[in-house]
Amino acid sequence: MPRSLSGRATLILLLPVVTVTLVVSVVSVQRLFEGVTDQMTTTAAREVRLVLGATDRSEVAQYLGIQVTPVAVDQVPVENLRRWFDFTGLLVIRQFGDLLPGLLAVELPGDNVVRLYVESEEGPVRLRFDRRRVSASNPHQLLVNMVIFGAIMTLVAYVYLRNQLRPITRLARAAEAFGRGRMEEYRPRGALEVRAAGNAFLDMRARIERQIEQRTLMLSGVSHDLRTPLTRLRLGLSLLNEEDAAPLLRDVQDMERLVNEFLDFAQGAREGETERVDPVALIRRIVADCERAEMPVSLREVEGEGLVKMRPVSVRRAVENLVNNAVRYGSRAELSLQMTERSLRIRVEDDGPGIPADRREEALRPFSRLEPARNQNKGSGVGLGLAIAMDIARAHGGTLRLEQSARLGGLQADLVIAR
Repeated sequence: MPRSLSGRATLILLLPVVTVTLVVSVVSVQRLFEGVTDQMTTTAAREVRLVLGATDRSEVAQYLGIQVTPVAVDQVPVENLRRWFDFTGLLVIRQFGDLLPGLLAVELPGDNVVRLYVESEEGPVRLRFDRRRVSASNPHQLLVNMVIFGAIMTLVAYVYLRNQLRPITRLARAAEAFGRGRMEEYRPRGALEVRAAGNAFLDMRARIERQIEQRTLMLSGVSHDLRTPLTRLRLGLSLLNEEDAAPLLRDVQDMERLVNEFLDFAQGAREGETERVDPVALIRRIVADCERAEMPVSLREVEGEGLVKMRPVSVRRAVENLVNNAVRYGSRAELSLQMTERSLRIRVEDDGPGIPADRREEALRPFSRLEPARNQNKGSGVGLGLAIAMDIARAHGGTLRLEQSARLGGLQADLVIAR
């Protein structure tokens, strides 16, 4: 079965047409080629026997429209003659052989004449008469007309069907683009059911956009409001002794870092415009920036090349979150990139403690902190790094997969983006 809707619809359209054509062809062959031909050949054989048995053969032959000519023995064909595509000729030859005793040969050179060679009391004779007396005239015309008009109507129906399927294709393309974080212009068209589905999609897209906007405004507002008291705390601590204020300043810095993570989560995966980007160059820039920051990060393998449509700012944030988690809980991080025709995979591996298989789904939830699995003494994150990366991957039509690294033994995070 075809996998596409247009392929299946075409099959549904063609299957009845082909079936009806085959059934009508079989019936017409049985009725025209066999039944009618047998009946007409039987009648012609009776007339031939009447001519051969008549006393005045020439008068009876002239009345029946049959030409009778004596021939020599060497003029009699050795075998029957017919064209290879003359299917009714097979029936005609068979019927004459059964009904005419003394039949020597039958010649069917075309659509206009029949020549019979029969042994008579005076010797071999040749009987010549019209071919239309033993078979239907142009019996193939029914099949030809049926095939031609069937093909024309199938073509017309296919064009109409394609026009009906086009709105469904546009709806699927708009839904796929929205799933990858792109807003594609779409207007409901087509049949009533397709229009209803299109309007429902537009309403759903608008609700999701409003929800994302409300979440962004809420988290941005809360995070922005927290900056004011944090600034006052920092100013107040600057008036204290440096030794007494140091622990409190560290707390203030941790709170500011948490606020920044809230802002990153609020911005989500829709920061920046979608554009065609070279992911290899993007990953090399990320690794170069990490090396300048003296982070133990290296690019191990690059496979494939080309441009991918994405939001580079969001993807960079997702990769940086994965790298920061890797170097926070491990001693080093390795990046690799693989591009295929359908997807882009960015892999980040570390040699840390990893995450147990039964808790990896929990680790992808917002505000999830797995103290038994990841050493929280090395960083007091709020648990949004993996959630942000997952959100960005889903906005690009992909996902984030967590597994155990076969090379380094720690966590292996695969950021997959659909192309």
